[in-house]
Amino acid sequence: MDTQQMNLALVAVLQEWDPFQIGWDLYEPEIADTVVALRDIDSPQELAEKIKSIYEFAFDETVKMEKCLEVAQKLLIIKNDASCSI
Repeated sequence: MDTQQMNLALVAVLQEWDPFQIGWDLYEPEIADTVVALRDIDSPQELAEKIKSIYEFAFDETVKMEKCLEVAQKLLIIKNDASCSI
């Protein structure tokens, strides 16, 4: 999987998530920030905390850490699968 394919897979996971039930198309800046943050983070817990802060800052609403951790784990699986095949 090349970088472009990996990014598309990451975006698909984040679009599917919709933590505030407002429609996937309203999260574009948060999705972009999360994909950028993912480049430097390999820990599920650290990534979940980053995702939580990105979304809570943008929407001024609380996101459950468990949900952020689930998404973080999915994203890291994609990232790790992509790096193994390069």
